[in-house]
Amino acid sequence: MVSLGVFARKIFGSSNDRRIKGMRPRVEAINALEPELKALSDEALRARTDMFRKELAEGKSLDDILVPAFATVREAARRALGLRPFDVQLVGGMVLHGGGISEMRTGEGKTLVATLPVYLNALSGKGVHVVTVNDYLATRDAEWMAKVYGFLGLTTGIIVHGLSDEQRKAAYACDVTYATNNELGFDYLRDNMKYDRAQMVQRGHNYAIVDEVDSILIDEARTPLIISGPLDDRSELYNSVDRFIPMLLEGDYEVDEKQRTATFTEDGTEKLENLLREAGMLKGDSLYDVENVAIVHHVNNALKAHRLFQRDKDYIVRNGEVVIIDEFTGRMMPGRRFSEGLHQALEAKEKVTIHPENQTLASITFQNYFRMYSKLAGMTGTALTEAEEFGNIYGLEVSEIPTNVPVSRIDEDDEVYRTVEEKYKAIVREIREAHAKGQPTLVGTTSIEKSEQLAERLRAEGFKDFQVLNARHHEQEAAIVAQAGRPGAITIATNMAGRGTDIQLGGNADMRVAQELGDMPEGEERAAKEKAIREDVQRLKELALAGGGLYVLATERHESRRIDNQLRGRSGRQGDPGRSKFFLSLQDDLMRIFGSERMDTMLQRLGLKEDEAIIHPWINKALEKAQKKVEARNFDIRKNLLKFDDVMNDQRKVVFEQRIDLMDGGSLTETVAEMRQDVVEDLVAKHIPPNAYAEQWDLAGLKEGVSTSLNLDLPIEEWAAEEGIDEEQITERIMEATEAAAKDRAERFGPDIMAYVEKSIVLQTVDSLWREHLVNLEHLRSVVGFRGYAQRDPLNEYKTEAFELFQSMLSNLRQAVTAQLMRVELVREAAEAPPPQVPAMHGAHVDATTGEDDFGGDTAVAVAAENRIVPAEERDPANPSTWGKVSRNEACPCGSGKKFKHCHGTFA
Repeated sequence: MVSLGVFARKIFGSSNDRRIKGMRPRVEAINALEPELKALSDEALRARTDMFRKELAEGKSLDDILVPAFATVREAARRALGLRPFDVQLVGGMVLHGGGISEMRTGEGKTLVATLPVYLNALSGKGVHVVTVNDYLATRDAEWMAKVYGFLGLTTGIIVHGLSDEQRKAAYACDVTYATNNELGFDYLRDNMKYDRAQMVQRGHNYAIVDEVDSILIDEARTPLIISGPLDDRSELYNSVDRFIPMLLEGDYEVDEKQRTATFTEDGTEKLENLLREAGMLKGDSLYDVENVAIVHHVNNALKAHRLFQRDKDYIVRNGEVVIIDEFTGRMMPGRRFSEGLHQALEAKEKVTIHPENQTLASITFQNYFRMYSKLAGMTGTALTEAEEFGNIYGLEVSEIPTNVPVSRIDEDDEVYRTVEEKYKAIVREIREAHAKGQPTLVGTTSIEKSEQLAERLRAEGFKDFQVLNARHHEQEAAIVAQAGRPGAITIATNMAGRGTDIQLGGNADMRVAQELGDMPEGEERAAKEKAIREDVQRLKELALAGGGLYVLATERHESRRIDNQLRGRSGRQGDPGRSKFFLSLQDDLMRIFGSERMDTMLQRLGLKEDEAIIHPWINKALEKAQKKVEARNFDIRKNLLKFDDVMNDQRKVVFEQRIDLMDGGSLTETVAEMRQDVVEDLVAKHIPPNAYAEQWDLAGLKEGVSTSLNLDLPIEEWAAEEGIDEEQITERIMEATEAAAKDRAERFGPDIMAYVEKSIVLQTVDSLWREHLVNLEHLRSVVGFRGYAQRDPLNEYKTEAFELFQSMLSNLRQAVTAQLMRVELVREAAEAPPPQVPAMHGAHVDATTGEDDFGGDTAVAVAAENRIVPAEERDPANPSTWGKVSRNEACPCGSGKKFKHCHGTFA
């Protein structure tokens, strides 16, 4: 029986069909303008940019000029690149302009599609960001598409690793800026640590188009972008806490070796509270009061260090350093350190030098960074399976754009074998057959390790001419992927490898020309050689077509259908023939999770012999259901991460907006005066409670508080001895004395210097306290999950306590700023002093799929001199100080022939 929904779709089409159909009239209008624009000279076509800007200034909207603007870009692309966007590409551009996601198959020209909405939105003058997954693609796409933008009078900038602040600022000031997601997020966080508005490099978040939107907004959203810097030396705190652990008995804590957890019992908590109270380290009555969140973190780490980590098993002590031992290989891992203070706890336990831990200076998830844009759009080959997540988190609607030529790829049913060994035998057999008939084969694996295992097997089987790819070296990868369509070619790749580069049957003629002719000057000889290369590529294409087109052979199902679809989508480009098939075994990860034991028993009963496969559409559907479950679980993980980050994000927005207001504003005299008044009122309220008798007043404490916070020595006991005096009068007298001292200091400094001093102290204090607050939030986050055992929602607990910590931070800000300003003295050079510099820092973003840091451990401070990229000819092999920034995988400039990371880079 056909459901009502299916029946309605057959008559009216799906919502996607109706959306695409609604754009057809505009496409026809753009086509109608083509003859008129073709007749224009280059100068007349370029002049249309000024005409559009004038129309916008006169009140027209971007939507009003979409048709003529898209028609203008189409003609400019034809003249500058020799490429004319198809009608379906115009539709893709309209979806992007509307703030949606264009799902376009591989080879449909997404890079060119982006030029249409980018040009239109850049006319507003607020800047457009095109976001890519790596530096290579950012540079390649920017240089390629800049020909179109430049033809129409727009400027193009590129943001990649290793640029100075001046270079970054210039790139962001361009009409169009190509950048990676990591660099954009890093610049945003660094901008909000600057002390002068003129030092900030970004100029706002107007409109962004995210290329490979599923990779950036979903895969990479599982881990936050973090900026860290060295923390102040706190070795005494670690040593103090470490002394308490040996005093505890076995009943004071519980250890679960399987889960690798150690927790205090009620008796242990009580004993620890008494020890901490005696040492003067406990604030309030309970260890679990919100003020003690950092202490809780430290005592938990100390307990783990003593009771979970064993010397010579989990780590060794060598040359006065704690060195981690890899639990899987048993090898030492020098240079690696446990995070979040655990390594320091081990150093305190072993009585060796405690090295400062890295402190989070700022962090943000990509989810929250990209939600700052006024308008966001994305494009990819695979987004429909994650449409719910794009809609829920980013408010982005996914539109499937029809292909220019119908897809003729054949997607065959999966072959399922009982064991991995049988599966690999079948894969090798299939590769041999495809290679024999000249069919290019792309073999997809789920990990780097598995791609290397398969390569070893192929070598053992006598295969010699094949390529192994993984997503590490982007430029080399793109060159190999571009030639993977040659007849009989065999390319083994991880599922993420080669993104952004098409596999063209016969090979990529443009890349061959660039590689083989290089710097050969223009002329008849070069033209003849180029013609020969293009003819050879065409001949090879015919052979590849005769072989059946590209064969995508996948060795395993990924936990996400989207990654499988990316791999499949490599074949069948622009209507080319092709085929795809997945080879599975019951021992694969997904099949094991899915419950392969019962299936194995059933297949044996049915008489499935060795090396025989089961092939049926039902198995495909069953696997799809399993994948959907895994996708839903991963979505929940990302959603949960976002809920916690939203709490911090609200506070981050307040702090960052306040910083910008402080930098933009003139004098802070009124703000500082309000802070002084609050501090005085808090001091009096603390030591003279409302409606208390005079005998209950803590006058000595008040006098000491006034001295500490206000730098004043006032006769408070004498005032209190006067007949009929109350707390309001005492408050007024302290306030008068405070204002007089502040006025005297302001007159001595002069208004300009005082304004500078106030702004500097407020900004630096805000930053210092915000960093401490981030550490407290990290510590709170690490322990708040335990509240679930008490039937309390960890998220609500986190929200409540994070708010209390934020209020406490604001109170500390008032006290710290007032105390510093009441003590600051004039130094003659103060007026000429430069603004404070941003502290040394590192950027970090762990790739959720590989576990590797995208920044590769490199110092990510663009202002550092050693971060400048120096041309090879300017480097002195004998003098490392002249090398500037050296990539980890680059040949070492010393001339050893080794990679930098295996030579001088090991000491860096």
